[in-house]
Formats: sequence, C-alpha cells, structure tokens
Amino acid sequence: MKTISLFFFTFCVAFIAAAHIDSDVFGNRIVGGEDAVEGQFPYQISLRDKWSNQHFCGGSIITDRFMLTAAHCNYRHPDPSGMYVVAGTYRRLEGGVTIALDKITPHKDFDIHANTHSFNDISLLRAAEKIVFTNFIQPIALPTQNIAGDTELVLSGWGRTEYPSDKDLPDNLQFIKTQSLNVDDCQEKLAEADLEDIIGESVLCTISPVDIGACHGDSGGPLVDGTNPENKSLVGVVSWGVPCARGFPDVFTRVYTQLDWIQKNIAAQSKDFE
Repeated sequence: MKTISLFFFTFCVAFIAAAHIDSDVFGNRIVGGEDAVEGQFPYQISLRDKWSNQHFCGGSIITDRFMLTAAHCNYRHPDPSGMYVVAGTYRRLEGGVTIALDKITPHKDFDIHANTHSFNDISLLRAAEKIVFTNFIQPIALPTQNIAGDTELVLSGWGRTEYPSDKDLPDNLQFIKTQSLNVDDCQEKLAEADLEDIIGESVLCTISPVDIGACHGDSGGPLVDGTNPENKSLVGVVSWGVPCARGFPDVFTRVYTQLDWIQKNIAAQSKDFE
C-alpha cells in the first residue's frame, strides 16, 4: 500500500491500518499555490501548540464562538488549554488575534486507528470568549447543498510548499484552485494506490495537476465553494492524501454530510452562554 498522510501535525508520525501516516506528507504549506493577500481568507485560522507556539493545523471560523478543524488535528491536542487559535492574519509569523479555547469536540465516530480513518474526520472548537469580527476576521457559511463533481473550489493553508523538503512552513498563506471529483472517479484514481476502499459519500475528493495540492500543515483547513463570490461556503475540511501533489486526489471531510452533527453540537454547547 502506498504512503498516505493525514496532513498531520508537523513531525508527528502515526500508523493507520497498514498505511504509514507521516505528518511531513501533508502539512507545512500548499504545493504549487499562490500568495494570499490581506483579508482574502478572513475565515482561515491557524491552530498553534501552546508550548512551542508552532502552527500545526488549519481551520475555519463558522460562528462568533465556533470553528471547525479535522479530528486528527486534535488527536495529540485534545486539551483546549494546550493549544490556541490565531485569526485575522495571512502571515504565519506575525499579526492576527489570539483566540483561547474552552472546549474541543472531535466527532465521536472518528477513529484514527481504523482503516476508515477518513470518515468523520472533523472537530468543533469553541472559543472561550466571543470572537470579534472585523474586515479580517469573518465566518464562512456552511453549505446548503451537496457538491457535485467538476466544481471549482479553493483551498487555503500554511502547509508545505514542497515535498519532500526540510524547509520551514511558509510565512504567507497559500491558496490554489482545484476541482471536485465524484465518488466513483475518486475511487478509480485512488485504486492505483490501493486506497479506493476508504472513499465514501462522507468524503469529498479534489484533483489538481501534478505539483499542485495539499501537504503537511494544511490539515483541518478550509475547502471553499467560491463559484458565487457573494455566497461562499465551506464544503470540505482537509483530511488526508497521498503525499504530496503527485496527481492523486486530496481527500476532505464532506461538510454537507456533517451538518446535523455540527448544528446539534453548536446548539447544545451554546446553552452554556444563556
């Protein structure tokens, strides 16, 4: 079986079934991307380790108290006191607003050790205090319909820009435009890597030319449908891929299939503010 990556935290290694999960595969910056400009992705957040202050995953603001990331991002960071979020900046090394967390809720059915690890790879983050929106800090809407194949989508993140590479993560936020795949086409393309069996309706695949795609450090970050610029929506959360930008599909948690879980958890946890 070929190597896959959960776009894991930088330098973290885990094993899932017979596959070798290497954080250096997906993680430090999008490969083949363009530099974002200030305010272009106001929903983008950076998850930081409290002790090292290092970026390890991306995420998205969805309300003034809640954010989404990948469940595997919280596998080594399950305690909100051990991490924090930075929002409102397109630079990894400067600017932005620090957001403290008071609750982390990974999906209860996510199992990092199962061969179906791509399913339910989503986690809800709750800010300790209300997030103040500005021109550079804004929520992204959740989808109101499912995404079909051949839809142009936008991925952003601070993941690696080369693989393999010993370079640091990029300072400037990167982004690419990519195309969605339907489930059958994704399974067919991943069959070459013996990974077709872990693709189902709850994941969303994208395909880009060789040397363009997600990599280490992009985990948990936003895949957005921008076909209507006035009504952008978060359709995917970066989960895993064959590292990195080799022409295989990148795999995301399909947000549309998680709407009930997201809304029920937000409703239950919002009672704490009443």
